[in-house]
Amino acid sequence: MAASFRPDIQGLRALAVGGVVAYHFGLTALPGGFAGVDIFFVISGWLITTHLMQEITETGRLDLWRFYARRARRLLPAALFVILVTLAAGYFILAPQEQALYSRGAMFASAYAINLWLLRWSFDYFAADATSNPFIHFWSLSVEEQFYLAWPALLLLAAWLRPGRRTVVAVIGVAGLASFAACLWLTTVAPAWAFYFSPLRAWEFAAGGLATLVPAAFQQHRAWLRPALGWLGLALIAAAYLCLSEDLPFPGWYALLPVAGTVLVLLSGAGAEQTNGRTGRPALGPAAALSQPPLQWIGTLSYSLYLWHWPVIVYAGMLAPDLSVPQRLGCGVLALALSVLTYHLIENPARRGAWLTAGARAFPSAIAGAKPLPTFPAIALIPALALTGAGVAVAYANAHLAQRNIGSEQRGIEQAAEKPSIARAVDKSCLLDFHTVTPKPCVFGAADAAHTVVLFGDSHADHWSTPLIEAAKRNDTKVVTYLKSSCRASRLSTFNTVLKRDYTECDAWREQAIADIIRAKPRLVVISEFSIGNLTRDMPTAGRRAETARWQAGLRSTLQAFSRAGVETAVIRDTPINDSFADSCVARALWWREAPSPHCDTPRANAANDSTAAAERAVVASVPDTRYVDLTNHFCGPTACHVVIGGKLAFRDRHHLATAFAETLEGPLERALF
Repeated sequence: MAASFRPDIQGLRALAVGGVVAYHFGLTALPGGFAGVDIFFVISGWLITTHLMQEITETGRLDLWRFYARRARRLLPAALFVILVTLAAGYFILAPQEQALYSRGAMFASAYAINLWLLRWSFDYFAADATSNPFIHFWSLSVEEQFYLAWPALLLLAAWLRPGRRTVVAVIGVAGLASFAACLWLTTVAPAWAFYFSPLRAWEFAAGGLATLVPAAFQQHRAWLRPALGWLGLALIAAAYLCLSEDLPFPGWYALLPVAGTVLVLLSGAGAEQTNGRTGRPALGPAAALSQPPLQWIGTLSYSLYLWHWPVIVYAGMLAPDLSVPQRLGCGVLALALSVLTYHLIENPARRGAWLTAGARAFPSAIAGAKPLPTFPAIALIPALALTGAGVAVAYANAHLAQRNIGSEQRGIEQAAEKPSIARAVDKSCLLDFHTVTPKPCVFGAADAAHTVVLFGDSHADHWSTPLIEAAKRNDTKVVTYLKSSCRASRLSTFNTVLKRDYTECDAWREQAIADIIRAKPRLVVISEFSIGNLTRDMPTAGRRAETARWQAGLRSTLQAFSRAGVETAVIRDTPINDSFADSCVARALWWREAPSPHCDTPRANAANDSTAAAERAVVASVPDTRYVDLTNHFCGPTACHVVIGGKLAFRDRHHLATAFAETLEGPLERALF
C-alpha cells in the first residue's frame, strides 16, 4: 500500500457503501442509508483535491492527462464489466420494452452521463418504479466523473489567479457556496435537478476539498480535538442513517448531516500517524474503529460492491416478488461474491496495469509562468475511449435488438398501459399538476344535457372518467370533472412525496372546488380517491388506526358539505393495489412464455383493503343523500385480485385502471349510478 494510505478513509468507504446497500436491500432500521452516496462525494473531494494540490505545489503544474488516465484505469473496467453482465442478464429477465428502455440508460451509464438521462425522463430515485431500473445507481458515478472533469480546471484557475492556499480556499469556497445555495432552492422547486445535476452536488465535493486546506497547526496542540472531531463526525453519519428518510426534501439542508460528519472524520485523521489496516491500528479512537479488518475488507470492495448490489436486488425482486429476509441476505452474499471476483479479476489488475495509459506522455498545464503546453498525443486517450465506446455500442445494439423482440402481445400491453383516460385524452391539464391551485372544470357531453354529474377527486377519480362519461351520454347527462394529482376529495391534509412537504396546494384547491361544485348544484357528485389503506399498510397498528380515523373525519366533512347543500354524492370504492407494476409484470411473463396470473396477481388480503373499505362504507352510511359504489368483485375473486381480466390488462401500473379495461366497466357503473 502507498505510504499515504489512510485506513480511516477505507473504513469510511465501508460505512458509505454499507448504508447504501442496507437502504436498497430494505433494511428499515436505516431509512437514511442512501446518504452513503454523500459520504463518497466528500471523500472524493478530499482525495482529489489533496492529490492535485500536492502536484501543483511540488511542480507548479498539473499533468491532466495522467490524472484522467488514472481515473479511467480506476473506474472504467469494472463499471463496463458490470454494465455488460447486467445487460446480458436483462435479456432473460426483463421484458423487451424494459430492455430497450434500460439499454438506453446503459448507454448513458457507459458515458458517465446517466444522471442527465434520468433528469430528461424525470426519474425519481425514491419512486417505486425506480426499483425496475438496474442502472439507476450509476447516477452517482456520473456525477463523480463530471466532477473530475471540472475540478482540476477550478484548481488551475485558482493557481493562475494567484498561487497560494488563500486563493484556492476562496475559489473553492465561492463555488461551493453557489452550488449549495442553488441546491437549497431547487430541492423544493425542482427536486430531481437538486438530486441528479452535478453542479448542484458540487458543494459536497467542495466541502471535502476545503477540508484538505485546514491548517495542520489547528489540531497539533489540541490532543483532545482529533478524537472529539472523529466521534462527532461518526455520530452525525449515524444520525443521517437513522433519521433521514425518502420523505424528506433531499439533498437540501438534510445533506449537511452526512457531509459535515464525513468532513469531521476526515479532519480527525488528517496529519495523524496512520498505520496499515493489515498490520496495526492507529492510536486514535475513531480511526481505530474505522480500521477494523471487516471495515477494511468492505472498504476495499466498496466500488465493486456498489456496482453489483443494485442489479442483484432489482433482478431478484423481479424473479421473486416480496423477497423474504433470508432471500435478501442471499442477495447480499451474491453481491459480495461478485464484488470479490470483480475486484480481484478486473478492478485491481486494471488499476495496477499500465495498459490504460499506454502512449500517454506528460501534458503539463502551465501555471505561474511555467512553459507553454506541449501537444497532447491523442493515442493516450484511446484505451479509455475504447472502453467507453464499447459500452455505448453494446448498449445501443441491445436496445435495437430489444425493439425487434417486441411482439404483438408485448406491443398491446405497452399500448394499453399508455392509453390515457378520456378526460386526459381530451386535455391532459384536466388532471391538474401539483402546483396549480385554481380548479379547472372540464365538461364532457352536450351543453344542453338535462342533467350534470361532477367527478371529483385525484387520479383515482380520473380513471373512472372513461366509463362514466360514456355512461352519462346514454342518460342525457354531461360530466364535469374536478381533478388534481394526488389530491383527495376528503378534507385531509397530506404530505406530498414528490414535493417532499405538506401538500398545501391540495387543501386550497379542494376548498375552492367544493365551493364551485355546490354553487353549480349538480344532480350527483361522484367521488373516488387513492385509498388511505394504501398509505397506511406499512404503519404500526396504532399509527394506522389514528391516520384512518383522521381520514374518516375528512371524508365525512366533505360529504356533509354536499349533503347540507342538497347535493347527492356517490363514493366509488378505490381499486385494489397490486404488489407489482401490472404492465411490466405481464410483459415479463409473456416474454418468459408463462401465464401472467401466477407471477402478477396479488392476494386479495393484500390488495383490496377490505378493512379500509368497511371504514369508508360506515362514513358514507352516516351521511344523508350519500351512497357507496363497490365494484371490487370486477377486479378480485375470493382469494386474488387480477391484472389480466377478460384478456385485457386491468391496470396500467400498480393501482390505476388501464383505459381499455375501464371501458368494460361502463355497464356496471351505469347501473350503480343512473
